[in-house]
Amino acid sequence: MKKIAVFISGNGGNLQALIDATRRGALPVEIALVVSNRKDAYGLVRAQAAGIPTLYFPLKPYTDSGRSRAAYDADLAAQVIPYGMDLIVLAGWMHIFTPAFMTPIKTRAINLHPALPGQFPGAHAIQDQFEAYTRGEITEGGCMVHDVIAELDAGPVVGQTMVPFLPDDTLEAFSARLHAAEHRLLVACVGQVVGV
Repeated sequence: MKKIAVFISGNGGNLQALIDATRRGALPVEIALVVSNRKDAYGLVRAQAAGIPTLYFPLKPYTDSGRSRAAYDADLAAQVIPYGMDLIVLAGWMHIFTPAFMTPIKTRAINLHPALPGQFPGAHAIQDQFEAYTRGEITEGGCMVHDVIAELDAGPVVGQTMVPFLPDDTLEAFSARLHAAEHRLLVACVGQVVGV
């Protein structure tokens, strides 16, 4: 069975979608590790409840002591490599990896981003989409899964899905529909990438 590591920074809703898919047999992979850079990320609680090993690995001790981002990435890679992952899934991971992580890890990494290709990179993509819609600049939003490269939210697209805006839409309602679409897309793309 293929092994994946899921990297998170927050609530872990997308992680839960992957856990649920593995439990019902829709995604025959082993989630062998969940990594978070934030101690209070609820996704760590989700992982522990599912019996999945976790790794809390914060950047702050590195920045506080003057160590580089590359040093952090290299040390994180050294922590992950022994697990022998077939795929790394960034599901709400709020760091951009440097080559110091990607080069030694030698494992394909994919990222879930809540916007369509070429649109709204960065941490506020859902709000940015909604605001663009309210200004009349776009008529639909969406989300994508892409390969991780050095450029933010810009790797080759693995899969994408459109999420339409509705009359009298609110940011909260659009966000809920987008998150539901993310869950479905991420499960499908992980299955596609690992060949199950």
